[in-house]
Amino acid sequence: MTAPSSTPRGERAGTPGIAWQTELVRTEQLIADDAPDPQPNRATRRALKRAARRTK
Repeated sequence: MTAPSSTPRGERAGTPGIAWQTELVRTEQLIADDAPDPQPNRATRRALKRAARRTK
């Protein structure tokens, strides 16, 4: 059984020629001016209810 090394090893050097292939993708979405407002998510609804309880 071997004990842990007293000298920590650094990160392994990268392999030449291997790299992440990234591609920039636009995620913009145009929303019409007459579109209805989006419904608030669960966390927002809960926060609004909690704030309403505190003001009473």
